[in-house]
Amino acid sequence: MRSLDAHTRPLRRSTDFSAPQIMVLFVIFGLIASIPVITHPLPPLTDYVNHLARMHVLATIDHDPDLSRFYEIDWQIIPNLMMDLVVPRIARFMTVYHAGQVFTVATFVLMISGALALNRALFGAWSVLPLVAFPLLYNHVFLVGVMNYMFGIGLALWALAAWVWLREGIWLLRFAVSTAFVLALFFCHLFAVGLYGMGVLAVEVHRWWATRERPLRARNIDFVAASLPFLPVVPLLLMSPTWSLAGDNYWVEQAKIDGLMYIIEVYSDIIAFLLTGIAVAAIVWAARRRLLRMHPVGWFLLAIAGVVYLAMPRWVFATYMADQRLPIAAAFMVLACAHLDLRFRLVRRGFVALLLVLLAVRVIEVDVNWAELSGESLEFRDSVKRIKRGSTVLVAYADRSAGDDVRDANLIHAACLAMIERSALVTTAFTVQGKQILHVRPEYAHQVDTEDGTPPGVEQLLVANLRDGQPQSYWQLWPNRFDYLFVLFTDENTPNPAPELLTLVHDGDRFQLYRVNKEHTATGR
Repeated sequence: MRSLDAHTRPLRRSTDFSAPQIMVLFVIFGLIASIPVITHPLPPLTDYVNHLARMHVLATIDHDPDLSRFYEIDWQIIPNLMMDLVVPRIARFMTVYHAGQVFTVATFVLMISGALALNRALFGAWSVLPLVAFPLLYNHVFLVGVMNYMFGIGLALWALAAWVWLREGIWLLRFAVSTAFVLALFFCHLFAVGLYGMGVLAVEVHRWWATRERPLRARNIDFVAASLPFLPVVPLLLMSPTWSLAGDNYWVEQAKIDGLMYIIEVYSDIIAFLLTGIAVAAIVWAARRRLLRMHPVGWFLLAIAGVVYLAMPRWVFATYMADQRLPIAAAFMVLACAHLDLRFRLVRRGFVALLLVLLAVRVIEVDVNWAELSGESLEFRDSVKRIKRGSTVLVAYADRSAGDDVRDANLIHAACLAMIERSALVTTAFTVQGKQILHVRPEYAHQVDTEDGTPPGVEQLLVANLRDGQPQSYWQLWPNRFDYLFVLFTDENTPNPAPELLTLVHDGDRFQLYRVNKEHTATGR
């Protein structure tokens, strides 16, 4: 491969670990990083269980009469399909819980290997430095459970590596490979296409500047031509039902700092600051000794990502946290653009020791918190087994202000376990037109949340039951519409909100399951 410039000349072998050594470290650190995922079949990620329930429906709806009574699959051009395409096929050979674990570990592998590949493409030799991204696999965005987007980060890194590798070769091959990546990224997640676009823009801006001895017209044509592989996105998006959500955008400038914190923030602020302090100290130490340098593409990428981040809305195409997802992806891409001089044995040993400490602290933090939260998850799964198969399940909050803390993540969509375990209709399942291919059949569409909104509070249910007339929401005539009610975020003193209508089936630590007494529902409601 011909190099882009002097920064991509192969580095001397003595300055880093050998390729086999890097592979061994990759496997070891990968196994360590995967411990929480492997040991917790139900990781407490906010949206994860909801996605997993959709995977189960996709895999079993053809031979499950209850699920087929409630749900239908409408395959469409939607830029959010990677799990839908992969996990149900894996679930043919194992439980859907194990299939979800395989997908999550594969996402980790794709992200780190993509960073390694991009670093290799930029500097011309394999380097161990991108392995510092291992502790960042667990971040606040990951805890939200946006699995397709996380997978898209890894795929975008590989796509950018391929672009750099092929940049000075046959242009037709480069464009064909890039177009294939763009198509894959589109069906993975629309934002993943944007990540790849930012990376290509950074490479091309750098190249435009580095080749300024060439005629300006030729450089401009070359620069503009780099956008050609992205052109299929336009007709695909216009044909997609997602396009109907194009106007659902709004900006929240005040929380941009939070998005930066999400790179390192997980459960403990103390650990986040500790890891940040150690990392910053190591970077300053290496920079002062001129052991650390950044490829120019990294600087351009950092500038482009900064501008895009400041300009992005909080909601884009009705997708929450659109802007706050960007920093973690940019962190992986920028880390892949850095090089650490490891010619000194002390530096090599120190690097491995420091990375091991950072990763161990992060994994222990996550595993300890997941172990604490898994008790609730397992109790919730046990309670679901008391639901009659093929029932309809309403979800409500005892505390409408709950749900924002990361320790609430395991409960927010836990009711979707009833879809997996009891083939039930659950009001909070992701079935929004234009965002998922899983939809509720027309005869039940009035009984579910089709806007991905917040479930009603218990007080709202009680008030709604007293109103006459046509229902204004999916939960207004709830006593006649639903068989069971999950009340989330309760405490030990939370009473039965309507004893004449509800019978307590299970009283959990922070949730309650009630059976709706059909014989006591008001006539005509």
